[in-house]
Amino acid sequence: MPQSNTHTLVDSQSDQRQCWSIIGGFQATMDTPAAKSELKGWAALALLSLGLAGVFALLLAISRVPNVQSVFPWPLQFFQKGLVIHVVFSFVVWFLSLLAGLLTVSTYRLSNGSPHAQNLGPMAIVLGLVAFVLLFVPALMDRGEASLNNYVPVIIDPLYYAGLGVFAISIALQFIRFLINILNHDGAFDPVSQGVAVGGVLYIAALVCFGISLGFRWDTPIDAAFNEDVFWAGGHVLQYQNTLLMIVAWYILGGIAIGKPVIAPSLFKALIGYFTIAAIGLLSIALIYDPTSYDGRNAFTWAQFGMAPPTLIFVAAAAFNLKAHKNTVGNLDWQDPALLSLILSVLVFGLGGYLGLFVDGADTRTPAHYHGVIGGVNLAFIGLFFCFLYPVIGTVCKRTRSLTALIWCYAVGQTFHSLGLFLAGGYGAPRKTAGDDQGIEALGAQVGLYMMGVGALVAVIGGVMFIWIAARLLRQSK
Repeated sequence: MPQSNTHTLVDSQSDQRQCWSIIGGFQATMDTPAAKSELKGWAALALLSLGLAGVFALLLAISRVPNVQSVFPWPLQFFQKGLVIHVVFSFVVWFLSLLAGLLTVSTYRLSNGSPHAQNLGPMAIVLGLVAFVLLFVPALMDRGEASLNNYVPVIIDPLYYAGLGVFAISIALQFIRFLINILNHDGAFDPVSQGVAVGGVLYIAALVCFGISLGFRWDTPIDAAFNEDVFWAGGHVLQYQNTLLMIVAWYILGGIAIGKPVIAPSLFKALIGYFTIAAIGLLSIALIYDPTSYDGRNAFTWAQFGMAPPTLIFVAAAAFNLKAHKNTVGNLDWQDPALLSLILSVLVFGLGGYLGLFVDGADTRTPAHYHGVIGGVNLAFIGLFFCFLYPVIGTVCKRTRSLTALIWCYAVGQTFHSLGLFLAGGYGAPRKTAGDDQGIEALGAQVGLYMMGVGALVAVIGGVMFIWIAARLLRQSK
């Protein structure tokens, strides 16, 4: 896999040109033990969280297969607490650890390898590891109840809430250091770093929305309804953040795959501007409405459709440029993990988005939608690991059959997982339940759940391969 691609990108102003290397520009500023150690720390935390989420994903899928409880006796409240662990570590810790890693490489590039407030980086990693333990331990203790609210489900236990708070602070410290280094920066503030910056802005906007919602519910009992209200608005903002980071990953992967911008840099910057406006708009909703009220919740629900235009625009422009590139070079290199993860990410994310048009919140068509969408984001991040984050610290990721196989396994598995859940939901299979509690009688629902289980198994195989290969490369890197 090539470790750098240097090409000329047209800046937003027609009279300026910028020489930008997708990998090389970051690689040059990450060539110190401190920088490499910091990025490896976030990569390790991301892999740990995804590994833990994957284990629980498989166990949860197995627990939903009809009659499986007669073969495997499950612990008390296993499904509920296991679902909390799976969602939080796969949706919150994994995604935000990637944001922290991207903030790291962007900070070092901004500062030309010598960031101000450098100690905040290691401090943030330590807090992230502490939060990891605090979030996981309550699931193994006979205390606290699971709250299966949307976006950030919780175990109602002081330890768990402390874990969320500590992790929020750790990511905030990374972004604060990034902001400190924007002032009088010596290095390039390139388009990728600009996208990461807006991702950080959306993260802070999510924290503000959480705080506003908490203020409205401060004196009410802590139960499932409390958590649903507190995390509803900020959860929608995190959706925007994850979508933006996926688009940033697409931009990087596309550029690596074809050796030139996969979409015009000016268009990419316009999409970044769109998300900046979205951050302001989402904050305005939280300030104008009570985000825990019917009107506030409904406003954030409708706001989620705002994520469609930038993704569709990016895909349309990238498809046009990829076709033009194919006509020029004769064929696309489908063995390139950057291109493969990009294309499969777009397809799986698009499937999840399409399934979202049919959800009603009561049956398994809802998790079918978000498993497809999250699967698409994950595929982009898998490609980002091997094709960008590791190369910038000098870790060579060779093209192997295993690497290709894991990308295909995860993509195909998530597709069948989502389609199985969607089929079962169409026959009335309820969400957030398992075993006999599902009350499933229709053959179509049973077929869908078996399909879901097989898809989950294949996806987990791909995920395990990713974690194994990525962890091995991380351990072997200097």
